[in-house]
Amino acid sequence: MRSRRLLAVLGAAVATLLVASGCTSDSGPDGSDSNGAGATVTVGLVLEPTDLDIRKTSGIALDQVLIDNVYQGLVGRTQDNDIVDVLASSHTVSADGLTYTFTLHDGVTFSDGAALTAQDVVWSLQQVKDGEGVPGHDDLAAVQTISSPDASTVVLTLSQPDSALLFGLTGRAGLVLEQAATNDRATTAIGTGPFTLTSWKQGDNLQLTRNDSYWGDKAKVGKVVFRYIPDPSAAINAMVSGDVDVQTSVDATLRSQLDGLQGVTVDTGKTTDKYTLAFNNAKAPFTDERVREAIRRAIDHKALIKAVGGSAVQQGGPIPELDPGYSDLTAIDSYDPGKAKELLAEAGQTNLTLTLKYANVYPAAIGDVLTSQFKAVGITLKVEQVDFPTWLSDVFKNKDFELSMVNHAETHDFSNWANPAYYWGYDNADVQRLYAESLAATDPKAADAKLAEAAEIVSKDAPADWLYTTTVLTAVRDGITGFPTSSTTARLNLAKLATTE
Repeated sequence: MRSRRLLAVLGAAVATLLVASGCTSDSGPDGSDSNGAGATVTVGLVLEPTDLDIRKTSGIALDQVLIDNVYQGLVGRTQDNDIVDVLASSHTVSADGLTYTFTLHDGVTFSDGAALTAQDVVWSLQQVKDGEGVPGHDDLAAVQTISSPDASTVVLTLSQPDSALLFGLTGRAGLVLEQAATNDRATTAIGTGPFTLTSWKQGDNLQLTRNDSYWGDKAKVGKVVFRYIPDPSAAINAMVSGDVDVQTSVDATLRSQLDGLQGVTVDTGKTTDKYTLAFNNAKAPFTDERVREAIRRAIDHKALIKAVGGSAVQQGGPIPELDPGYSDLTAIDSYDPGKAKELLAEAGQTNLTLTLKYANVYPAAIGDVLTSQFKAVGITLKVEQVDFPTWLSDVFKNKDFELSMVNHAETHDFSNWANPAYYWGYDNADVQRLYAESLAATDPKAADAKLAEAAEIVSKDAPADWLYTTTVLTAVRDGITGFPTSSTTARLNLAKLATTE
C-alpha cells in the first residue's frame, strides 16, 4: 500500500528584502520588449524551500517554483489537475493497464545545452523507483521495468494495474533530470523547462530567467523574482506599495485592504488544501466512534469559515472537489450540537477535556472558534500552538497528540486514509480494499467510483473532521496576464505569464 508524504513545510523568517520590484521592461531600440524578454515580474510567496534538491527535499514550496518552470516530466498537469503531455509528445496505456508507452518530443535540450535522451528519462525514473525515501518513490511502486526500445520511446511495465500512476508521473516521480550533470542540486538546477534558475538568496528571494534556448514556446517574460513574505500583513503592504506585481495566498481576513485598490484585482481559485482536524484514532476517547461523531457534530463549519475570512468551502469528507472520487458528503455528521451532547452522554463523556496541538503557521482563530463551539457541547478544549518542526516531531512522527490540525495540501492523497500506519491511526479494511481496487481498475470511472465509495465510509467512520477546503486568493496588478489562480500553493506554471505594459 503506497503512502504519501505530508507536503507542508514551514517558511523561513523574512530577512531584509533587497530585491528591486515592480513589473519592469527593458525596451529595445524600437521601443519593443523583444517579445517580453526584458520584462521582470515580482511574485510574493509565503513558504520558502529549505534547499533546492528536488530529489531529496520534500515540501510543496519546492514544487511550487521549480516544477513546470525549471524541471519537467513526461507528463504534467494543469491547475485544474488535468493530465497533459509535456516531454512526451504522446502516450498510450495498454488495455490491461500494464504497459505505458511514451513517445518523446524531438529536439528537447537541458538548460546547459545537453540534448535530452531516452536514457536520461529511464535513469531519472529508475532513480526514483530504486530510491526508497526519494520523494515520489511510492508513486512507482507498481512499476516493474523501465526501458527504452529506441531513441524516442520509453516504456514502463507494471506488475499490476495502477490507475494513479499517470498522475503520479506529473509530480516528483516523473521529473526528468540530466544523467551526466554534476551540479549541486541543493543550490542549483538543470532542467528542460522554459526558465532557468539564476539565483537564490535564502530568506529573501529566488530568481528565474527566461530560457532562450527552450525547446518549446518561449516564456513571455524575461525574469521572475519570487519574494518570500510569510507575514500576511507584510504581504498586503508589499502589494499596496507596488513592491510586488502578484501576491499569492492573500490572507482572507486582510482582503478588504486590497479590494478597490486601483490597478489591482483579487482573483479566487480552487485548491486541494484540506484543513483537517485529525483525531488520534489509536488513543481513547477517540477509539469510541460516538465521541468522534460528537466532535464532528459540534463544529459549525460555516461559522469557522467566516472567522478565517470566508475564503473556503465546506468539504465533509476526505476528497476535495478537484480530486477523483469527490462527492458532496457535507450532510454526514453535519452541525447538530444537540446530537453531539447526546452522543457524549451515551459514551459517558459528559466532562471531556481535550488538547488541540497545531502549528503556529495556521490562524489562531481556528483554535479560538473550536474552543467556543466545543464548550457549547460540554467539551473543554485546550489549544497548544507550536512551531512547525515541533509539530512534525510530536504529531506526525511520534503520534503524541489527541487532536491536531494541519493543511493537507497535496492532491490525490486519499492513500493516507488507507494506511493504518499514518499519523492519525485510522484502520478500516474495507477502505483499504476499495482503495486497492481503485488502483487496480483500468477504467477511470470505475476507479473514481471505488474512491467515492471508500470516501463515504471514511466520513461515516469520523476519524477526523474536514474543517474546510481553502479557496486561494491571488492579487494581480493590472498589466499582468497568464498567472495561474488555482492550485497555486502546490504548483505555479508560469509558461503563459506575460505583461501588457
